[in-house]
Amino acid sequence: QPKRKAAFGSVGRRIPYRILHLIDQDGESLGNMHRAEALRLMDERGLKLVLLRDNVEPPVYGLMTGQQIHEEQLKRAEKKKASPKPGMCTKELSFSSAIAKNDLETKSKQIALWIEKKHHVKVTIRQAK
Repeated sequence: QPKRKAAFGSVGRRIPYRILHLIDQDGESLGNMHRAEALRLMDERGLKLVLLRDNVEPPVYGLMTGQQIHEEQLKRAEKKKASPKPGMCTKELSFSSAIAKNDLETKSKQIALWIEKKHHVKVTIRQAK
């Protein structure tokens, strides 16, 4: 099975890497160190260890407070929500406020059909002159 990307959060003491790059809670680099040294710093400062980037050598870990982890999780959730999903189609429909009743009914049926097919629908209403 392909390795699933873990959610952003504290890794605790489960660190698969021997050498890692550590960043403290203020964003300053503490350099490369052994995982035992990183765990010692985590315990001394009462912070949590979080994997920031694992696609670099050595992987980057950060020391964070619980509040910082929570804020980062919220930020990532907002970013994920804002990005369009692959395969998701947006349909746009525009009409004036002086639209005839039968045209409005036809367009509302079309909108309902698009929503049924799980498309995002954007409706723009222009003011009639």
